[in-house]
Amino acid sequence: MATLLSVNVGLPRDVPWQGRTVRTGAWKSPVPGRRMVRRLNVEGDGQGDLAGHGGEIRAVLVYQVQSYQFWRKRLGRDDLTFGIFGENFTVDGLPDDEVCIGDRYRVGEAEFEVTQPRVTCYRVGMRLGEPTMAALLVAHHRPGFYLRVITEGHVQAGDAITLVRRGPGELSVADTDALLYLPERDPAKLRTALDIPALSPGWQQSFRELAAAGQQTADKPGRPGFRPMRVARIVPETADVSSVYLDTADGTPLPEARPGQYLALRVTVDGTTREVRSYSLSSAPSAGGYRISVKHEPHGKVSAYIHARLCTGDLVDVAGPRGTFVLEPGTRPVVLVSAGIGATPVLAMLHRFAAVRDPRPLWWIHTAHDRAHHAFADETRALLAQLPGAHAHIYYTAETPRPGEEHITRGRPTALSLAALGIPADADAYLCGPTAFMDDLGGILRDHGLRPERIHTERFSALAAVNPGVTPTAAVRPHQPSGLPGTGPLITFARSGITAPWSPARASLLELAEACDIPTRWSCRTGVCHTCVTPLVTGDIAYTTPPLELPGPGSVLVCCSTPTTEVVLDL
Repeated sequence: MATLLSVNVGLPRDVPWQGRTVRTGAWKSPVPGRRMVRRLNVEGDGQGDLAGHGGEIRAVLVYQVQSYQFWRKRLGRDDLTFGIFGENFTVDGLPDDEVCIGDRYRVGEAEFEVTQPRVTCYRVGMRLGEPTMAALLVAHHRPGFYLRVITEGHVQAGDAITLVRRGPGELSVADTDALLYLPERDPAKLRTALDIPALSPGWQQSFRELAAAGQQTADKPGRPGFRPMRVARIVPETADVSSVYLDTADGTPLPEARPGQYLALRVTVDGTTREVRSYSLSSAPSAGGYRISVKHEPHGKVSAYIHARLCTGDLVDVAGPRGTFVLEPGTRPVVLVSAGIGATPVLAMLHRFAAVRDPRPLWWIHTAHDRAHHAFADETRALLAQLPGAHAHIYYTAETPRPGEEHITRGRPTALSLAALGIPADADAYLCGPTAFMDDLGGILRDHGLRPERIHTERFSALAAVNPGVTPTAAVRPHQPSGLPGTGPLITFARSGITAPWSPARASLLELAEACDIPTRWSCRTGVCHTCVTPLVTGDIAYTTPPLELPGPGSVLVCCSTPTTEVVLDL
């Protein structure tokens, strides 16, 4: 029979780490006597990052003494005291390869249900002083697991642990963990996982995405690297927006593009400095060409070059198409929402709608400053005229509509005005524009009833950072790294507009991005969780720590990779 050996608690504390401050509850220690376990945690315990730990679904973390014995031998350490793995319950028995999701156990006065494996997180490595610990837990199938509290009550060291009910599907913790983090997934186990009600909502969503990815590829990366393309013509759309038509320079077929994807352009703006920027395709690709549409930004080096110096017949280096902001097939209604130059990717989607006479109900909603700055007005009107079931509404923030223009409103979209458009709650929405615009409109659509996973957004700038547990600081504009410049190959962060030479003093591409104050996304920092996966526009890399599962084609895990050639990242 399994036994509770130790009850461990600890309140969140601020821990210095790599020049930053991390708020974490990973520092836990054994406590004597009885402890009350309530719905959210053990008495005296707390979590610093409730997005990944704690809460009703992850109230209690369990780890086994048998795993302690394994790690003491594997790591050559004799200082692994109970609680050092961040667990609340240290137990004798309950191995990860036997305990199943949905199992229920009685411990003392309380009853618990197994909800998910431990989240692979860098903080367990912080606590142990072993940076690769998150990867090791997964690779050796010893993650530990979380419990939900079914019945509150007191527990104490020495209590017997009794199995009350076996979980449906009998999918073990170790198998569930491997299903998310390791390659060669068993489709049958994936289907089993989706049918277990006790599995936490976060893991259910991850498995739904994996199942969908097994049926279709959401992002089809273009041919790796750059290829020369010729400027066929340049067409002004408004005073500050021009469309650039690009043709193949060598007659070879173009990579297939999906509506909503973008190209990366590399140009030499001053005779020596090469700059890389990404621009959405603004129409359906033809047999031999692409179209992008570029707004002249006041301080944009590349957009200024395109508007002032790029000429018909010039050659530019192009990589792509790529991107996951794409129009998906289906039968649900579709809402295309944009502001300003954000119209470009959703305009490509509208072109696809018209080309195939897509029967889905469609809402086209666009915001512009005024009539003079309303790019593609005639083009969208002609496309919408080919779709009898389409609805269009335009907002001008600085101009009053003319008589008879019932589809135009002075102002900006509001909850009241969007509700009046009759958008169905089961629609798929695609939003592109300034960040504040997308945040506001996304919130309005969610309040209207649209499910969050059906609201897709495209951001031209760097994505919002994901740095779990790190105490926020004032935002800093991306910049060159401090100190002596590196002597290695150039690394370009395309979304952030930063190019810096590589230095072997950096442990990874992620560390270079952080040195430039570029917003980054990571969690495990050891190549397990894939939070840091980043499109690789061009170049070659090597992994310092081999990932447990390689990312998809055209992508790289920046947390554990270094460059072997010049590299361009979509970051």
